[in-house]
Amino acid sequence: MLNNIGPAGLLLIAVVVLVLFGRGKIASLMGEVGKGITAFKRGVKDSTEEIENASTRTAGDGSDARDVTPPAAAPRERDNA
Repeated sequence: MLNNIGPAGLLLIAVVVLVLFGRGKIASLMGEVGKGITAFKRGVKDSTEEIENASTRTAGDGSDARDVTPPAAAPRERDNA
């Protein structure tokens, strides 16, 4: 249905929206959209930094790491009898 909208159709829609809402209302709406996008990006960045900080605190420098590998079993001698 929307595949047939060309440049003339988009221009007509823009004019109708401008007439209905007015230039000031559209400008304030775009400002709010911009603020929302900025807040979203800031939230994503803060979350990413928080995850990275948590992973570095968890990983540490490895000084408290210990080897938990079980000792290798001694090879058995086979009886040839």
